[in-house]
Amino acid sequence: MNPQQVSAPGTDPYFPDHGDTRYRVHRYELDLDYRPVSNRLSGSARLSALAGPAPLADIALDLAAFRIQRVLLDSRTVRYTHRAGKLRIRPAEALAPGTAFTVEVRYTGNPKPVRSPWGGLGWEELTDGALVASQPVGAPSWYPCNDRPADKASYRVSITAPSPYTAIAGGRLLTRTTRASSTTWVYEQPAPTSTYLVTVSLGNYTAVPLTSPVAADGRRPPVPQTAYLPARLLPEFTEDFARQTRMMQFFEEVFGPYPFGEYAVVVADEELDVPVEAQGMATFGTNHLDGTRTSERLIAHELAHQWFGNSVSVADWQHIWLNEGFAKYAEWLWSEHAGGRPAAAHAAAAHQLLAALPQDLLTADPGKKLLFDDRLYQRGALTVHALRCALSEDAFFRMLKDWTGKHRHGAVSTADFTAHAQQYAAEPLDGLFAAWLREPALPPLPHPTGPHRPANQQVKPLSQG
Repeated sequence: MNPQQVSAPGTDPYFPDHGDTRYRVHRYELDLDYRPVSNRLSGSARLSALAGPAPLADIALDLAAFRIQRVLLDSRTVRYTHRAGKLRIRPAEALAPGTAFTVEVRYTGNPKPVRSPWGGLGWEELTDGALVASQPVGAPSWYPCNDRPADKASYRVSITAPSPYTAIAGGRLLTRTTRASSTTWVYEQPAPTSTYLVTVSLGNYTAVPLTSPVAADGRRPPVPQTAYLPARLLPEFTEDFARQTRMMQFFEEVFGPYPFGEYAVVVADEELDVPVEAQGMATFGTNHLDGTRTSERLIAHELAHQWFGNSVSVADWQHIWLNEGFAKYAEWLWSEHAGGRPAAAHAAAAHQLLAALPQDLLTADPGKKLLFDDRLYQRGALTVHALRCALSEDAFFRMLKDWTGKHRHGAVSTADFTAHAQQYAAEPLDGLFAAWLREPALPPLPHPTGPHRPANQQVKPLSQG
């Protein structure tokens, strides 16, 4: 049976067992104590939430196999069950529609990744430290949550760890307090954040400021950017990430103002298959550094996710092309701007690649199995390029800025985007979107109706070097 036929309204068709549409969380406060040597996590989570339009007889949270020490509902003990990744809290009486409530959970255990078709997701123990990479459903590996991307909340994350370690989370560092042999780091992320985009990294890292708080040219100060990495990798990092601050400036011109207060980059002391985006933060592996900017496209990709995926989030995972297609196209725009291959050349190469691969993927509904198939990334970017070719250059870039502005900190669907894009076109776009998003056969390579100008001429293009 099709999952869409048995899922509750609003439930993610790919992950119907995750999340609860009957209430919304507006704030999480997480207090964590982590001991890397024993991989022991002790946590306290406080969730502030609001019941939906129907009476709420139970509250379902997603949480992996930790030992529950205490559960409170509005500061009172309450009955609960915890099995198969679900913590179900049962109030004495159903909560009335629209009722504000708080849940507090104390738990402890040895965190481990959630098993998935794409490998382990969530909390990952490293050789010396830990990191979190939760996309799409790994958040319950380390804290109780309403694990659905559309339920976005603010976060305060406090992490206590042995003092030699640096603890990083997305958001602004409020305090760092050392007592005896432990240090507590407290971060605040006020922007609405999807559960999978909350992250923690712990390691023996050196902090490297990438920006000055004062702009040298009289413009507004740049977005604060900080890197955390093993000190021995600083020479390679300095070269590989040399253009990130200019990349941020370019993306702000093309996509609109950066949607968060700061941006952090972590280079974990471990090789990673791929970098991982999080809210206001991205994590790379040692294998992404070589001192020759080989992975610069990935730096662009993860930074672009701050607009596409993090601020403008998917309503459910069926629409993942809105994250990955735009982040991939951002790689091509940066290449075009920085003196590399133009976007049209990248599009031609992607089209040639896809033409030689099976034609069995629907961009707007790839299915759970193909959620992270590289073809979705490439075809998603080609969809964006086809739209650029169909619109005037001015209309295309206005459309991008208006999309990220109108839906800043919101959750969207493919239908939202197609309706938005149509407003900038002189002719109907139904055929374009049907061919690129809803049919498996690869359409012909799109060509512009007029000349492409360098992406956003307001920013001076960079040289090849």
